[in-house]
Amino acid sequence: MVEAPYAVEPEVLGELDPADELVPGHSLLGDVETKAHGFNLSTLYRSFQYDPPVDFSLNDSERGLLELSRDFAQKEIAARAPVAWEEGRCPTDLLREMGELGLLGMLIPEQWGGIGMSTVGFVAAIEQIGQADQSVAAALQAHVTIGSMPLYLFGNDEQRERWLRPLAEGRVLGAFGLTEPGAGSDTRGIRTRAERHDGGWRINGQKTFISNAGTDMSFGVTVLARTPSDDDKPRFGSFVVEKDTPGFTMGPKMRGIGWRGLDTRELFFADVWVPDEHLVGDPNLGLGQFLAALEVGRISIAALSLSLTQAVLDLALAHAKERVQFGQSISKFQAVQFKLADIATELEAARWLTYRAAALRDAGEPFLKEASMAKLKASRLAASAASEAVQIHGGIGYMLDSAVARFYCDSKVLEIGEGTNEIQHMVIARALGC
Repeated sequence: MVEAPYAVEPEVLGELDPADELVPGHSLLGDVETKAHGFNLSTLYRSFQYDPPVDFSLNDSERGLLELSRDFAQKEIAARAPVAWEEGRCPTDLLREMGELGLLGMLIPEQWGGIGMSTVGFVAAIEQIGQADQSVAAALQAHVTIGSMPLYLFGNDEQRERWLRPLAEGRVLGAFGLTEPGAGSDTRGIRTRAERHDGGWRINGQKTFISNAGTDMSFGVTVLARTPSDDDKPRFGSFVVEKDTPGFTMGPKMRGIGWRGLDTRELFFADVWVPDEHLVGDPNLGLGQFLAALEVGRISIAALSLSLTQAVLDLALAHAKERVQFGQSISKFQAVQFKLADIATELEAARWLTYRAAALRDAGEPFLKEASMAKLKASRLAASAASEAVQIHGGIGYMLDSAVARFYCDSKVLEIGEGTNEIQHMVIARALGC
């Protein structure tokens, strides 16, 4: 799907002697005077020979998942999800059908009910689904990443069997509760607390902007809460709170500019008691556990952003070719052509960043910086591309019953969710040593 040719063919480099200096007229760089410019082929050669080949093309299983996702998106999601968007409801009928196809367990191994797909394959699937509808794709990616990964990465076998398997098999929908009215990017502001009580934990507090917790398919939520600490440092634990647990209640579905088909609510915990078996991992390391799951969540938001950009580019291009003004289609006007060309070019750049982050994760390499770069680049592009696409559509694009208007509404949250873009700047700067 995405392939990277060498900037310089390896066969060419293999014929050169790294000790040779560049001479005037050398075919590699043209007319270069070695001594005047200070170039040496050994330095240039080293800069290429240790770079591994870059190949993001899909293998058979990844391509099969892409085709499955594309087929379902075009035949089912594209026709049904816009109605749910207009009605402001989560289309759990579609999510259940996706669960039957294995899509809700993409990143979970077969041992625990998933399909064991690579991160690259997951990104390819999200690209296809998000082009049909952003709300459905948002519910899916939240379920697969922060809704399921903490249990997979840090749960014990009993917890995985009890909660992860139904999530991976698509029988229930997963959610994670982190954000609070006074705490989003700054986790030090979290006030929800979990205290030891009667052989378990008693939880009190409030969460907000929590997706997937309030549908008829939801099983509950994995919630992050402060735990007792012997020093002044904040400690956090992750706890599974099932839907019908006494003291656990929810507010009505929240209304946003976009993602109107995504179920997002406030959650309230009033003396909610859970047994010790509901603690996921270490009672003091819950925040780190969540952040580990959030890294792949940022890749998924980047993939969602790619899907939106591709969708609005396709819509804008089709409209530009059909819309006739001043005796010709507006696609013939340079002002429109340049907008489309810029979007297409930036989309390829964002796609490479995203697939590189995914490939690094699959290879077991560090990918925090690359995930943040991909999320930052792709989400900014989605927002700007959606705006340009509406501009190309003119008045038609301003009407909410148009597909491009729905994508425009959906685009802004991509710069906010799974860590704001300002936070991505901070993560990247820290990785650079700032």
